[in-house]
Amino acid sequence: MSKIPETLRYSDTHEWVEDLGGGRYRVGITDHAQELLGDLVYVEVPDIGKAIHGGEVCGVLESVKAAADLYAPVNGTVMERHDGLGDNPQWLNEDPYGQGWIMVVEADAAAWAGLLDAAAYAKLTES
Repeated sequence: MSKIPETLRYSDTHEWVEDLGGGRYRVGITDHAQELLGDLVYVEVPDIGKAIHGGEVCGVLESVKAAADLYAPVNGTVMERHDGLGDNPQWLNEDPYGQGWIMVVEADAAAWAGLLDAAAYAKLTES
């Protein structure tokens, strides 16, 4: 069973979002997503300063099984990107809620409010 931390919010495309305060949000993929993808071997992360739009593709994840799109969970601007994932994509598998974070975005607080809480995300992934 996938881990679903209570302190995070989630998109229906399996990204998690952590409120860092001050309108900044850390983003990654969920434990459920990394389990479905398998061993990740490549990550394409959006550039700093890039505007992202909730529900739209903003990057690529490739595993030994398949390639998958990374979707923006909120509208915002990329403020930081985790460049270490380029050499260490396995961090997404090993520690998806910690060392496997993907980017930090600046977004409106309403973006956070529109995401799923842990209970709603758990229900989404039950099937």
